[in-house]
Amino acid sequence: MKELTKAEEQVMQILWKIEQGFVKDIVEYFPEPKPAYNTVSTIVRILEKKNFVSYRAFGNTHQYFPVVSKDDYKKAFFNNFLKNYFSNSFTQMVSFFTNNDDVDARELEELKNIIDKEIKKQ
Repeated sequence: MKELTKAEEQVMQILWKIEQGFVKDIVEYFPEPKPAYNTVSTIVRILEKKNFVSYRAFGNTHQYFPVVSKDDYKKAFFNNFLKNYFSNSFTQMVSFFTNNDDVDARELEELKNIIDKEIKKQ
């Protein structure tokens, strides 16, 4: 699965949220300052070429909808992230995040509980 640019991901986040919409609907969900209609239209057509979205035609207008689920993209993105930054090692990734000052003891305890539950399941 291809990785999305920031702009493409913004459009996909909106489509995942609204499930389907015309370009004007997508533009409305952007925060101010909203991008130009033509800009969003171009991004949606790129997403269509990348097979992330499809459409239903209503005369000259198209109603777009995602064909790649958010979970599928998230999984592919995460796997790529893990491979590129942590040599496919969950241990390296968890070590990186647990050594980060932004993670407090409560969050570490939650992680430990999640891991303990998964170990018991396996």
